[in-house]
Formats: sequence, structure tokens, C-alpha cells
Amino acid sequence: MADQKLLQVEGLNISFYKDRIENKIIKNSSFHINKNEIVAVVGESGSGKSISSLALMGLLPKQISKITSGTIQFEDKNLVDLSDKEFQAIRGREIAMIFQEPMSSLNPSMRCGKQVEEILKQHFKLSNSEIKSEVLNLFDKVKLPNPDRIYKAYPHEISGGQKQRVMIAMAIACKPKLLIADEPTTALDVTVQKEILELLKTIQIETKMSVLFISHDLSLVSELADRVLVMYKGEIVEQGTTETIFNHPKDNYTKALIGARPSTDFRLKQLPTIYDFMNNSVSKTIISDENRIENHNKLYAQNPLLEVIDVEKTYLSKTGWFTKDKPFNAVDGVSFKVYPGETIGLVGESGCGKSTLGNAILQLDKATSGQILYKGKDITNLNTSDMRTLRKDIQIIFQDPFASLNPRLTVGNAILEPMTVHNIGSSNKERKEKVIEILEKVGLDASAFDRYPHEFSGGQRQRVGIARTIALEPQLIVCDESVSALDISVQAQVLNLLNDLKEQFGFTYIFISHDLAVVKYMADQLLVMNKGKIEEIGDADTIYASPKKEYTKKLIHAIPKGL
Repeated sequence: MADQKLLQVEGLNISFYKDRIENKIIKNSSFHINKNEIVAVVGESGSGKSISSLALMGLLPKQISKITSGTIQFEDKNLVDLSDKEFQAIRGREIAMIFQEPMSSLNPSMRCGKQVEEILKQHFKLSNSEIKSEVLNLFDKVKLPNPDRIYKAYPHEISGGQKQRVMIAMAIACKPKLLIADEPTTALDVTVQKEILELLKTIQIETKMSVLFISHDLSLVSELADRVLVMYKGEIVEQGTTETIFNHPKDNYTKALIGARPSTDFRLKQLPTIYDFMNNSVSKTIISDENRIENHNKLYAQNPLLEVIDVEKTYLSKTGWFTKDKPFNAVDGVSFKVYPGETIGLVGESGCGKSTLGNAILQLDKATSGQILYKGKDITNLNTSDMRTLRKDIQIIFQDPFASLNPRLTVGNAILEPMTVHNIGSSNKERKEKVIEILEKVGLDASAFDRYPHEFSGGQRQRVGIARTIALEPQLIVCDESVSALDISVQAQVLNLLNDLKEQFGFTYIFISHDLAVVKYMADQLLVMNKGKIEEIGDADTIYASPKKEYTKKLIHAIPKGL
């Protein structure tokens, strides 16, 4: 690889201002990117990764932020000195960006083809037919199926993985010298994530452009990058080749990012967190196969808590104005049992029917046919009074705690409200004491009671969601992708918390996720879904060690393994 530098950042300091108070976000950051090289920046939310990338694009919010010192040398230009007009000539043409969330980055009212055309029109003098032909070529290059259909489609009419490919087509349209990819695979399934990474790698080799890849997942980065920068609280704490960083990390924070992800080779009793690494207090107690067998013998000697028998959920999909609605089986003849104190893992790609099945069990979206027995009683046709009792017994922890919390209610009141509805506690005073006790159990303190959801971080909000769920003293909890949006170390904290609460209160979990490494760590039994049907079911470790079906093998193969 040529060691000619494309970008050199020296002593970069960025501050944000609120009520005239300066908050230093990026502190003395120095790094470089060579031509034809992939460099990854890893770190958790708030470490300064995205702020650094916005500075490279000239997109920092001018009213509240400022580059206080340092230089960003891109070829022969210092980007810090450029005006907005000068930046417009570079942005998209020489430095392009793929954003984390394609749905909010694409215009919902414009067809996908037109959105890519816009950027070509801005930078090149081409005829309309030449531009259309170039867009179709780009769609072909990013391996979009049926480019003509996607050209005419609106963003909501295509899948998440396809939206991300449209974003990549837009980013590479002008053949930029530097492509910044900001968490481009975070919300995607492991298999789609693998495809997108392979696509980026292929495009990079073909075009010889440089890539700055931003992620919080070191395992993921190890499969793509030549060099890695590790950021923590606005500083680069370590940088080096991917192999060195991965196999010989020096900084405790780097060790924590590698160690906090559940291993697929052994099962630790407690996942290590950033705090554990920073304080040299990592517990290495492993749950042995003997412990697991002993626990399973006790679990499966009981009567099942929940039985799902031949459940189907059919939706009608419109194919046109004058044609008959076509039935679509989202869940197709699914049967399994869940035992008290068990964690059953439910995995599969987006659209396989996991959440639909979860909603049918919760009676939020009733099954079309089949039986769902809870404690031996069919719950598919309950009267209002029995349904209210069931609502208390079967609870859900949502994927996005912010969207599921009322922004106008304090956290304490959000937890108190359902307790009052279900007559838990004999007075408000007693209920408030119980809420504070629960907040402390989930790792928050009493002061959280009077604060609002927006005052908490993502990980803290997820703890509030868990507190609200356990306040009702349920027996069965459906965790629907409840850790997928969290940083690696926050994810470790929440998984530890769920396991601790399970031991304390005897909870039973249905754990829905597309992250097989996390599910394998949490689950006793594994249920693999594909196109509405159960592809494979059995002990989580057995399925992981020797999957029988090609689909399961594909899911396992797609998990980022690290070096």
C-alpha cells in the first residue's frame, strides 16, 4: 500500500457551547489516512467519533460548536480554513459520507433514483439520459436486485439493507477520494451487515478510494480495516494496525471493547464492563457444561409456563387496485414450549416473523389460528377482566426505550402509573418506595424518580424500561431486540442485569434478537425462524456447535468473529 497521505489531522480540538459554557468534545486529536486505505474509528456513543467525521465534512453546527485549534489537511487544502461555498465543491465530490440511519437520511417523498441523480447533477454536466444510465450502473454496482424497480421505488418500499445500498450508491456516485461510513451497519441483520461490509471492501479495492469506517464494534472492524483508532471521551487512546490493536491491546478501554462482547466459545457468569476493565476487577467465572446440564434438568422437569401450538398469523397484502388481496403468512404453523425460569432465544433475519410471533404471544396482535396456552389456559380469546390480569403477567421490554416512554412523564411516574392500574402496593407512598427500590435494583439512584426520559443516556433509558417492566412483577417477559441499539459495554451491563433479575425474581424470558452471539450467551433453548416457520429448535450450544440447516449455518457464519 502506498504510504502517501490523503488526510492528516493534527492537534484537533473541538468545543461545543451551551449558555456560554465551553464543553471540550474533541481533545488534541491527531491521525492520518493514507491513499487506498481503510481506517476504522471505534468507541462508544459520546466518544467523539461522529463529531470528528462531521468536522471532516464541514458539517459541524456553527451556532453551538467551533474548531478551537488544529488542522485538517486534505491533499493540499486545510479544511479548517474553507468557506461554506468552498466546502460545497468538495462535499460529495471528493469526500462523501454514508450515514447511520438510511431511513432518516433519504427523502421519503422522492424516488430513490431521483435522489442519486441530484448529486450527479450538482457536480457534473451530463444529459438526463446519461445521468439515468449512470444511476442504474451505480445500483448494479452496489448489487441492488432489479435496479429499474428500485430506481422508481420510494424509500419505504424497499428493505433496510436495500436503503443502505442506495445510500452507498449516492456516496460513491462522484468517485470520491475519501468515503466516511458512520455506523452504516448498526441497525442491520448479521447477514445483511456481512453483505454490506463485503460490498464496501469490494468497492474500495475497485476504486482505490480511502475509507474512514466508524463503529462501536471492534469485532466488526477487524474484518474490514487496515488500521484502527480507538476513541474514549474525545481522545484517541490507542492507534495501530488492526492485528496489533486486536491481539495486543495496550489501553484498558480497548481491552474492554474487545472483552465486553459475549464469547461464542464459553459462557461467563458475568460479562465484563468498561468499569471492570478500568478498575482491574474482571470476573472470569465460567458457567460449566455440568452446571448448565444440571440447571436444564431442573427446568425441563416442570410443567411448561407457555405453549404455542400451531400458531399462524396471516396478513392481506395489496397487489393492485383491481386485484384481490393476497394472503401472506407472517407466522406459519409455529409450535414450541417455554418453561418457568427458562430463557428461550428467538433469532432470524428481519421479516422472518420474530416480532409478529412476540406480539401474538403478548396478545397485541392476535393470531389468525392456533392456540397459545399460558399456565394451561388458552389466552387467545380472553374476556376484558382476564386480559387485564394477563397484561400484568406477560410484559415486554422494547427495542427503543425512548420511543416507548412518555416524554412528558417523569421516570418515577412512568413506573408508578401501571402499578396503580394493576393495584400493586396499598398506597402511593408504598408504591413510590417500591419504585425507588426497583430503580436502585436496575443500577439507577433515587434522583432518577423526578427526572425526564431525555435526561438519560440510551443505556440508562433501557434500565428505566426494564424497571417499568419488573415493577408489575410479571412471570414472562418478551425482550424484543432490547439490547440491539446499545453500545457493546452498555449491552454487557444490561445483559448482566437481565440475568441477575432472572435469578432474583425467577423471570422467564423470550429473548428476540438478530444478534446470534448475544442470544447464544443468554439462551437455554434456541429457536431459529425463517420466513414465518421454525427452521431449527434445540439447545443453544448444540445448535451453535453443529447447526443442521443451511439457514442457521449462514446466520452463524455471518457473526463477526474478530481476528
